[in-house]
Amino acid sequence: MVRANGAVSLRELARVVQTSEVTVRRDVRALEAEGLLDRRHGGAVLPGGFTRESGFPQKAHLATAEKTAIADLAAGLVEEGEAVVVGAGTTTQELARRLARVPGLTVVTNSLLVAQALAHANRVEVVMTGGTLRGSNYALVGSGAEQSLQGLRVSRAFLSGSGLTAERGLSTSNMLSASVDRALVQAAAEVVVLADHTKLGVDTMFQTVPPEAITRLVTDEPPPHEERAAAELRALADQGVRIEVASTGGGPAGAVPAGPLGAVGGPAGTAGPEAGGAAGGPGRPPRRDVPLPGQRGRHPQGAPQGIQGGGSGGAQLRAAVPATSGEGSPAGRVADLAPRRY
Repeated sequence: MVRANGAVSLRELARVVQTSEVTVRRDVRALEAEGLLDRRHGGAVLPGGFTRESGFPQKAHLATAEKTAIADLAAGLVEEGEAVVVGAGTTTQELARRLARVPGLTVVTNSLLVAQALAHANRVEVVMTGGTLRGSNYALVGSGAEQSLQGLRVSRAFLSGSGLTAERGLSTSNMLSASVDRALVQAAAEVVVLADHTKLGVDTMFQTVPPEAITRLVTDEPPPHEERAAAELRALADQGVRIEVASTGGGPAGAVPAGPLGAVGGPAGTAGPEAGGAAGGPGRPPRRDVPLPGQRGRHPQGAPQGIQGGGSGGAQLRAAVPATSGEGSPAGRVADLAPRRY
């Protein structure tokens, strides 16, 4: 199944072979030890970084909780009346569902899935590129897509990909997709990469965004045993990438202590009941600092320590716990934070 599809979820494997996910997980671990596949969060993929791109059905079932949290946090970066570009992918599709609530927004995209998510948003204008349809990820690619982006200028580009490293930046396994993503980057003043921790440290064939062109990374907190992902985050922060870490804990937002900046508005989500913000009004969750493995904790005076690296310290990592208002509407916005050094 992995050879046929490029990736497969543990849930789907358990259903097909009619056994428990615990048994499947044990067998996948044994197959990884033999070099036949690589484990990923909630599934398995072909071994090695330079593999062909998985199709949408396989990607949709991998790291779903992480993608939801990342989309919640990224949506808070978008202001009313902005013009943005949103690339193809399952994480960007989740983002588009949340952008449907932002009034006066203009979204340029080459993704049919992103356009579909925004189709019934009466206050959002959707602009589609031209191009040839790639059925595996429902994206428009080719010279038609690239030419339609010439002369375009927007505030931000939201992109995902197959892998992200500090050395090469964002990459993908398909040449046509990479070419369109590069055109999307050229149209934006800032580039925001959406990548869950399973993509950190993964290097695939075609570079789409070099690390120096990435303005901000929105990701989730790597598990303690994912040392490679944590190391990539530190390296990216040392290169000046602003890193936002979304919480996937699912607990009440009010249970997280506020950081030194106090309660800052965050995007809508599904992680617990309504949280009252000290300064942002009802539904605005506090933010917290998430130390990565090897990173020092909070300063005694309450100011967070930067990621330790070259120079005088790396860019500060921040996490926001999503929360919803009583009506399920956006509960506020995440402040646009510049790197802070101590």
